[in-house]
Formats: sequence, C-alpha cells, structure tokens
Amino acid sequence: MRSTRLAILLVAGLGMSGCAGLNETQQRTGVGALGGGALGGLIGSFSGNAGLGALLGAGVGGAGGYLYDQSQESQSRSYGGGPRNRQVRSYDGYQRRY
Repeated sequence: MRSTRLAILLVAGLGMSGCAGLNETQQRTGVGALGGGALGGLIGSFSGNAGLGALLGAGVGGAGGYLYDQSQESQSRSYGGGPRNRQVRSYDGYQRRY
C-alpha cells in the first residue's frame, strides 16, 4: 500500500514538472483537455462507461481550449495588441510582461 502511494506521488510529480515550459496556447489546450476529461468521465460514469466519456471529453475540451486561444490571439491582433507576452523594460529597469 505504501509503495503504491509513493508511485502515484512520483508519477504526479513527473507529470507536473513536464508542464513547466508551456506557452499560452499549450496551457489553454491542456486545461481544456483536463477539464473536459474530468467532466466527460463524470458524465460517462452515469452511463456506465467512464473511460470512454473521459476520452471523448478530453478531446472535445482540448479542441475547445485551442479554439479559445486562437480566438483570444486574433482579438489581440485585431485591436493592435501585437504578440502576446511581450517583455518591455520600464523606466525603473525591471522587465514586465504586458
């Protein structure tokens, strides 16, 4: 039992460390897939097949997260926002993201 907990903790830690260098598009797609998978698994459990529901939900959620990101990016460009996450030096010398 103890080794199972340790293995789960190790796998969760490795999975979280893989998300360190993601850009905004990858973050939004991942969050959509995670949320969709959770909701799909919950809905699928009522019909008796939680795995299939989670799989379908993750696909739909990931696609939704990606489309949402593309929508935000096009709005940013159409309003003259330029590329996201620009680093600009301010008057006090510190770099800030705008």
